[in-house]
Order: sequence, then C-alpha cells, then structure tokens
Amino acid sequence: MRVHVLLFLSFSLGVYGWDDGDLEVFDVVEEVNSNFYELLGVKQDASQSEIKRAFKQLTLKLHPDKNDAPDADVQFRNLVSVHNILKDPGKREKYNEVLKNGLPNWRSAVYYYRHVRKMGLLEGAIILFIIISFGQYAVGWAAYLEKRYTAEQILSSRGKKQSKKSGFDTGLVEILHHLPKPSIKDTLPFQIPRGVWWTITSIPYAIMELKKRRKEMQEEKIRQKKKEEDDRVRAEREAVAAEERAPPARDCLLDSAPGPEPQKETAAVTPAPPIISGGLWTDDDLAELVRLIKKYPPGASERWERIAEAMGRSVPEVTHMAAKVKENCYKIPGQETAEEVPEPPKKVKTRQTEESSGGNWSQVQQKALETALAKHPKGTAGDRWQKIAAAVPGKTKEECMQRCKYLSEMLRKQKQKEEQKDKEAVTEDEVAT
Repeated sequence: MRVHVLLFLSFSLGVYGWDDGDLEVFDVVEEVNSNFYELLGVKQDASQSEIKRAFKQLTLKLHPDKNDAPDADVQFRNLVSVHNILKDPGKREKYNEVLKNGLPNWRSAVYYYRHVRKMGLLEGAIILFIIISFGQYAVGWAAYLEKRYTAEQILSSRGKKQSKKSGFDTGLVEILHHLPKPSIKDTLPFQIPRGVWWTITSIPYAIMELKKRRKEMQEEKIRQKKKEEDDRVRAEREAVAAEERAPPARDCLLDSAPGPEPQKETAAVTPAPPIISGGLWTDDDLAELVRLIKKYPPGASERWERIAEAMGRSVPEVTHMAAKVKENCYKIPGQETAEEVPEPPKKVKTRQTEESSGGNWSQVQQKALETALAKHPKGTAGDRWQKIAAAVPGKTKEECMQRCKYLSEMLRKQKQKEEQKDKEAVTEDEVAT
C-alpha cells in the first residue's frame, strides 16, 4: 500500500514541473526517434522561412499519394509532427533543450504518464481492472492477518490462570479457527460473473413479485369500489326509509287520479280583524278555538297561522291557550256538565266499498303506494301504474288505480264538507252582525 502512495506522490510531483507543451515535445521526440533538423534537411539555426520551404519540398516527396514506401503514412505523419514543433518558437526552444539535455529519466513519473496518455480506453480499463483485483485480494489478506494478530495479542496478554477461569479465550480460539481466509473468488473477476448470474436468475422472481403486487393493487381497488357501492346503496336505502317515515303527501294523491276539481269559493272574503294581543279569553273565544282546532287538524299547512288569523290573535297566544284546552280534553268551562253528544254510528265497510277502494290495504302498503306516487308523478316515461304496482307489495296495477281513485274521491268529499261548513259559518256571522 505504501508503494502505491509513493508512486502516486512521485507521479504528482513529476507532472507538476511539466506542461502540455513539454509533454507533446517528449511524445514526438520518442515517436520520431531522430533529429528534427536532419529530418527536414536544415541547420539547427535555420529561420522559419527555411523550415517552411523544406517542409513543402518534403511534403511533395513523402506524401502517401507519391511515396510508394510501405511506411509512407508513418513518414508523412512524423513530418507533419516535426513541422508543428519547429514552427512554434516555444516548442522549438523546448526541443532544443531536449537535444541538449535529453529526455527525462525513464524512472520518473513523466515517463509513465506519457505512456499512459497513449493508452486506449479498453487497454486502460483492463489494466485498471487488474490493479483493482490485486489490490482487493491484498486488502482482504491484510484484514485477515490484522484480525489474527489482534486475537493472538489478546490471548498472549491474558494469564493462564485467568484463561482457565473464563471461557472467553476458548471462544476466541474457536472464532480464529473458523475465521474465513481470503480467497481469489472474492475478487472482481469472480464477483462480476456471480453478480451477473444472480441478476439474470432473479429476474423471474422479480417479475413474479411485480405481478403479485399489481394483483394486490387491483384487488384493493375492487374492494374500495365495492365498499363505495355498498355505501351508496345503504344511503339510498336510508333515504327511501326516511321517505316512508315522512307524512303522506295528499297533494300527490289528488294529482295521481283524475277527479272533479273542487268548487271555488264564491263567498266574499271579509277583511281580517285586527290582532288582539294580551286580551282576556271568554267562553266564546275558547269555543271558537276548539272549533278551529277541529277544522284544521294536525298536519295541515300553516295550521296555527290560519287559526290565529281567524281569531285575530298572535300565534304564541293561540298555541299557549290551545295547550291548556288540550289538558282539559277540549272542554270549555261551564260546559263540563253538558250532555255528551252521542257519537254517530260507525259505518261498516261492505264488500262493494272494499272493491271500490282496491281491497284491504295495510299501513305498509299504503305508505308504499304514497311513496311510489311521489316517485313516479304524472308524465313519467313508460307505464307509470305498472311501476307503482311493482313498488307496492301484494297489489296489482288495477288495485293501485282503484285505491288511488278512492282516496282522491274521499279527499274531494272532505274538502266539500269543509267548504260547506265555512259557508255556514260566514252566513251565521253575517246574520249576527
């Protein structure tokens, strides 16, 4: 290792004293191996014009097209190199020094450098490969010997009595015995083929691993897509369940089946009385409140606003008093002992009524019908009633149509009764005034 360091230092110091011009002159001198002035046929103190004239004359004579000698190319190349040195004053002066003192010593670093410069890439790579291989082998042996030397020093430094008491030395000897020696198989000429062989043999395993990972990624994408689809289906089911739990849309029933349009009110609209806030509630006010509560049942649109407007009071006041009346079971004070009005006899459904209403309908079927009517309004593409019947369990298309027509007729009659009551109430108010 020290020899390499010394060679490197001597090479660096030797090269430091020469430039590229000096090295070029050394190379041409070594390659031509004859006196430049004698080759051109001029004296050493010849002028540049004489050197140029001699070069032209020899060019006409030594040109490969006119020279039949086997080494005509070499002669012409040497002639051009000599002329390039002598036409440059600086290089000519350096050549004169070489003529006087000679070339540098072959043992110097310049000698090796000039020869290495002429090497090709392949030749330099081979030489470098050989040097690295020998160096690697030498370093391996140096490391092995260093380990053995260190272990032997440790064993010799410990006493025999202490060695018997402790098993450390025995283990160290076993380690030294099994310590692998450096082999030529650990150098580059053997490691490179093994590396190439390992790379070639591992390609199929690498391809299999890539395919496995790609398959896992595809399965993960499929699972993710399936999970998103399940979430979407669950969200749709929850939305349908929320629609089923919502109150029935009566307007959709009226739109779904044809029926006579309700008659428009012909009574004159009386101006709304001014709102009374904080006034005392009389028995007549409570009776009117009870009547309006029954007139506008729960679920009616803007129920309390309409009741408050009819009574001329604010909505909070009406709702507060309605809560108190409800606690009293809608009985007005002073009428608690009044005879109860007998309930009208309940109507019993006949076979004809069931047939007109589309048969017996459960609450689930009724909700399914209302949801389907809202989902498939008038103007839906395809057979609308067929789609509605498919959404109602246990019912046919004709039964759904009869049920819808029956409900529309019932709503129409109920609206007519309410309008008749409103007219009677307006007539009573006019008579009272």
